[in-house]
Amino acid sequence: MKRIPLFLPLLAWALLTNFASLAPLSAKPRFALKELLPLVNAQDDYLRDVRRHLHLHPELGGQELETARYLKAELQKAGPYELHDVAGSTGFYAVLDTHREGPTIGLRTDIDGLPILEKPTNGGGKAKRWVSQNPNVTQGCGHDAHMAILLSTARILAQLKEKLTGRYVLIFEEGEETNTGIRPMIAALRKFRFDVIYGNHVSVAVPSGQLYVQEGPIMAGMATLAFHVNGQGGHASRPDKVINPIPAAAEIVGALGQAWQNQRDITQTVTLGIAQIEGGKAYNVLPNSVFVGGTMRFFNREEGEKAIDIVKRVSENVAAAHRCTVNYDSVMQVNLPPVVNDTLYTRQARSHIEELFPHHVVTGTDYVWYASETFALYKQLAPTVFVHVGIRNEQLGTTAAHHTDQFDLDDDALHYGLGAMLTFAVNFQPSENRNH
Repeated sequence: MKRIPLFLPLLAWALLTNFASLAPLSAKPRFALKELLPLVNAQDDYLRDVRRHLHLHPELGGQELETARYLKAELQKAGPYELHDVAGSTGFYAVLDTHREGPTIGLRTDIDGLPILEKPTNGGGKAKRWVSQNPNVTQGCGHDAHMAILLSTARILAQLKEKLTGRYVLIFEEGEETNTGIRPMIAALRKFRFDVIYGNHVSVAVPSGQLYVQEGPIMAGMATLAFHVNGQGGHASRPDKVINPIPAAAEIVGALGQAWQNQRDITQTVTLGIAQIEGGKAYNVLPNSVFVGGTMRFFNREEGEKAIDIVKRVSENVAAAHRCTVNYDSVMQVNLPPVVNDTLYTRQARSHIEELFPHHVVTGTDYVWYASETFALYKQLAPTVFVHVGIRNEQLGTTAAHHTDQFDLDDDALHYGLGAMLTFAVNFQPSENRNH
């Protein structure tokens, strides 16, 4: 009998191990295109109606009481969802349990609006279909679309319940814009052993009908800039008799620009956005203090921490040259890490979404977004996948930036957001080789 060389069994074992780790990516979807697409198409009117209602009646973070009531009522109509309030939050989550062994999948939306008086025209000068009826509050970031997509997904999951396995946890997060709801939500969800958490965000950078599905960092982390330059105020006629913090604050801002060029690793992106310089109430009174505020955005948390150190070092030394001092607000820290998509599960998502919507998936770095998202923190609970749903339509005029009074979206894009979330949810296959 011929001996088998020792390296062959080892090679076979290595190959089998590698194939097993890739199984979730290459495995055939459990629900095929011909089964899912009619279900998605059937939700079209509902998608638009929900988005219209939520756009007309936005509420600010921490005040989404009517929004939550509406969402809960729609879920109760949709199917056998268990609703759970989150302590210290207007947010809540809903559970669809199939009572069959399978993965636990989180599907998330945000529910708050922005303190903006909405204009009736969009970025292209076209009349908007819907304009907020709540004065000085608008869905200026697309959370109305996110909620409509998740509610529509909930309806289809309830229809398919007898064919599904595992548990679906639908997450309705309060105050994404103000970061007020994310930590109570994470605390409430720790009891689950999630296999994955999926979310989406409409994006005006991505053409309508396209879905940006990319592994790795896709949205920036954020650190807050918030400090006071302190002097000793007095009469403006004798600046030599006081310690004026205004020139010190101005010089600090200029010096930070130089430090960004000369004291950082130029291969790592960190943006510096000074948004506030506030000091003084009268033209002839020099103030005691000046406030400087803004944000820094980054894709590497360590670089964000280093950037804060640079700000402190420059601010304190420049202030001292003017006989001023600096003190920092408690919010001056890294508030959010970058949104980093799990490699394996994002590739799996892309495979299934491409099957449902051929030629509607884009990848690469062109659509990496410098905005920040509380979704980044769900990575504490499980691997995450975050998909950007394109809404930019030049003909409709949906070209204005997020967080502006002219922001608008193409309702046709909701179809693709729903299809992407649904096919991920029902076709997700956890890897046996993942520990989280």
